[in-house]
Formats: sequence, structure tokens, C-alpha cells
Amino acid sequence: MELSKITLAHLFEQLGLASDDKSIEAFAAEHSPLSREVLLSDAAFWTPQQQQLLQEELRKDADWAYSIDELNSLLHQRG
Repeated sequence: MELSKITLAHLFEQLGLASDDKSIEAFAAEHSPLSREVLLSDAAFWTPQQQQLLQEELRKDADWAYSIDELNSLLHQRG
């Protein structure tokens, strides 16, 4: 099975966010840790469009799912 070639940086670009390593780290520092009860796509900091993208791509188990899972882990594990 081939792993997704879509990186966390690609996901940030798709979400309309700065996608360099420093910006991703700053985003994670600002928005984490998320409570275990909060689904990534339900976090208050997403725009409706960003929330929809996350929900749809996870529901489809699309190529983006791996990167979304990576972001989910990053935001829930920090603290």
C-alpha cells in the first residue's frame, strides 16, 4: 500500500493557511492542546469552509485523510 504523498504542508495550503514549517509549528502552538472531547473538524478556530473540507475528506477517506490524521494528532498531543 502506498502512503499518501499529501503532506501536512499540502493540507495547510488547501486550508488557505501558511504552510512553511515555522507557520505550521506556530499554528500548532496557538491551537493546542485540543480537548480529547473536541473533534479536529469541530474546533472553534476553523472557518466554515475549512471545517467542511476536513469533514468531507475524512468522510471520503480521501488522500487527505492521512495528513488530517497527522494534524489531529499534533493538536491533541501538545501541551
